[in-house]
Amino acid sequence: MSRIWTTQLLAHIGQRVHLAGWLHHWRRLSRVSFLVLRDGRGLAQVVVEDPALSRRLDGLHRESLLSIDGFVQANPDAPGGVEVHDAAIEVVVPTTSSPPLDLSRPTLRASPSFVLDHAPVALRNPRLRARFEIASASMFGFRTTLRLLDFVEVQTPKIVSAATESGASVFSIDYFGRQAYLAQSPQLYKQIMVGLRRPMDRTTSLWSDIRWPGAPSIRIPTLRVRDTRTASTCCFAGPISSRAA
Repeated sequence: MSRIWTTQLLAHIGQRVHLAGWLHHWRRLSRVSFLVLRDGRGLAQVVVEDPALSRRLDGLHRESLLSIDGFVQANPDAPGGVEVHDAAIEVVVPTTSSPPLDLSRPTLRASPSFVLDHAPVALRNPRLRARFEIASASMFGFRTTLRLLDFVEVQTPKIVSAATESGASVFSIDYFGRQAYLAQSPQLYKQIMVGLRRPMDRTTSLWSDIRWPGAPSIRIPTLRVRDTRTASTCCFAGPISSRAA
């Protein structure tokens, strides 16, 4: 039986399926227990009615890796409108202790410093993980659109020997005994690249603008920029429309 994602359960109502993921939440009641499994796509509720199985799962820490075979049934009150019954649960890798954060909460109740210190675990929280999925979709949209408009994406140097912007809080670093700086703008390199392919061309780059906060800090001000540049010639008196170009 091939493994499916939790987000695919709706398409398998009335069928037996195989899931794999992490123990996200465990709730023990008097007659029935509920296990919430988390995989790379979402969550699934598993109904555990076997008392012996419930007792075995009672001693399991969250984030343990599980493999589950079960029968999919519709339930509008369950996450995603479905749940798994008659489950055979295998503990693939048990965790030796509880995680430092309760990942089942919609919002983590911890300071930013604590979350950063425990990032390998904290970023498993669905809400925090969604930030990366949104950023990925955004970058995909930018790249697809700009490519259709004939932009060429370039990767420019990130370490320079002199500050590129006057008056900015530059981030200085030691580069093998020499003072260097994190570049704050790809402008110079885009100006070099923009006319290489033909008299009128377009370039784009994804840029991380890192500024020195002024004092040692766990938070480094960082700005992610999608930077574009379009060349023009003397034949154009005004800006070039991306639609007309």
